[in-house]
Amino acid sequence: MTTILIRYWAGAKAAAGIESERIVASTVAAALEELAKSRSRELDQVIQRSSLLLDGAVVHDRNIALVDGQILEILPPFAGGAQ
Repeated sequence: MTTILIRYWAGAKAAAGIESERIVASTVAAALEELAKSRSRELDQVIQRSSLLLDGAVVHDRNIALVDGQILEILPPFAGGAQ
């Protein structure tokens, strides 16, 4: 199993109600699906508008495989994410 750290910024942090959390997922897409199921609809909507960074690099392919210990950051437009 692959465990990663999710870090929320700005509006994503507010929607999640926490700053960060650890989840188990095999790909970025699977991680986002897990968050959509376990968190609020509001967070899911924020994620859809956000940029994603995986260990500091922009995520272009959400099907990329994750490695244990990686950090996935969710950056809404206000925090420097996609617009």
